[in-house]
Amino acid sequence: MTWPQFPQFTDPLRYWRSFAPDRIALVDKARNIRLSYSQLDIASDRWAALLSEKGVGKGHRVAVIAGNRHEVAELFFACMRIGAALVPLNWRLAPAELSSILAHSQSSLIVGELRFRDSLTITAGLESMSEWIDVDMVPTNSGSWTDADDVNAMPDAAVLVLYTSGSTGQPKGVIIPHRQILYNAIATTTAWELGHEDIAPVATPFFHTGGWNVFATPLWYRGGTVVLFDQFDPATFMAGLAEERCTVALTVPTQLIMMLSSKEWGVPLPHLRFFISGGAPCPPGLMEKVRAAGYTLREGYGLTECGPNCFAMSSEESLEHPGRVGRPSPFLQMRLIKDDGAEAGMSEPGELQLRGPQMFAGYLHDPERTSKVMTDDGWLRTGDLAMRDENGLFAICGRKKEMYISGGENVFPGEVESALASHPEISEVVVVGIPHELWGETGCAFVVPKPASTNVTSEQIVAFARQHLAGYKVPRTIFIVTELPRLGSGKPDRRELAVRGAAPTSAAQSAV
Repeated sequence: MTWPQFPQFTDPLRYWRSFAPDRIALVDKARNIRLSYSQLDIASDRWAALLSEKGVGKGHRVAVIAGNRHEVAELFFACMRIGAALVPLNWRLAPAELSSILAHSQSSLIVGELRFRDSLTITAGLESMSEWIDVDMVPTNSGSWTDADDVNAMPDAAVLVLYTSGSTGQPKGVIIPHRQILYNAIATTTAWELGHEDIAPVATPFFHTGGWNVFATPLWYRGGTVVLFDQFDPATFMAGLAEERCTVALTVPTQLIMMLSSKEWGVPLPHLRFFISGGAPCPPGLMEKVRAAGYTLREGYGLTECGPNCFAMSSEESLEHPGRVGRPSPFLQMRLIKDDGAEAGMSEPGELQLRGPQMFAGYLHDPERTSKVMTDDGWLRTGDLAMRDENGLFAICGRKKEMYISGGENVFPGEVESALASHPEISEVVVVGIPHELWGETGCAFVVPKPASTNVTSEQIVAFARQHLAGYKVPRTIFIVTELPRLGSGKPDRRELAVRGAAPTSAAQSAV
């Protein structure tokens, strides 16, 4: 698919430095550093000069392994200016996993924090890099770099490469081009009504698209303010929302659960217009608790390959239509395709497919994987099931591959999880399908009780489920666990849970 071409993409810092140089662009909470648009622009030029001195240029890649700190944002804009792409590494990964990603990315050098260097041992691939640069090194002595030196980056040129975790196979390097960054910024600030007065926290790691593209890059294009939190801590996060007068905030359901137990929960946040919950379906019971505390909450949907802000709805509509993520964001086309290739009808589930300019530029060094997720006419196969109601609002049903068939009936784990998560003693739940001799497949639920709960039993959970779900949807196997195995992204590892649930010894311990 061909999208409108522009001779050069505008660097937002360049514009806001001249238009509003003293406006705060970035707050680094952990280091108590506040950078105006002018200061962030100058710091980015210093890094651009340093990278250029190290031989990094157009088409190259720069790996970074660090927490959420101002230097990583400076590197992002520096790479944009020299025509390179930033490759943020997931510091949660094991050395062997990092080794594979470093080798695949073919990065020219690594910029990182010393606290993570042990993860980049010789066996992890450090020997293949030309050089390690300490992120704490302030490049004040570097050569000069000005806007006249900026490389003429074309729309489809990579500015980020984000490696997505998966339950099987090698992580995929998603190429985020300038085009995607720009169109997502325009669509997000338009559909979510964001302006230069908006202030948003970023506690999601920079190795995820949520760290960069839910609020950070859209607000930098709009002239707003981004507040960085090195890592998510519920008390610190809540206090930071109040201190910085944040107006919008991204959270994932797990973070909301953690925030509910914080002593700061329920404090007035008069400047906060709304929370956005993303990354995973938000259980209805959790949404009710957030709203009961006086906060406004909307649910979003997106993925690294497209958007990531693919839907929008007003706060009023989110109350009137629970479980919906809204209407398509500007520029995006959407369709729902059934297994037989026909389009799904009203209130009928189908695979969500997307097309628009806020689309990725393929998987790095992997045209075969790219072709598998793209149709010949430019539609992205998301692998997610969705439905559209009579109001034109979409609801996400779950992953296509996660759906299982029990006795001939389709069961969507997300629906079962939402029902079980409303139990007053359940903190988190994941449901997977496991083989069954009679029914083909049945549900297996892994349940994490709330910290104060000591009495919840498998029998109670099944009885509760029968009150809220059809019989074929009720899990026949229950595990009560203290924690869930997770992928590098922080999401539950459903493949590992399916293996555990199908293991004969495990089933014998948990059958109800």
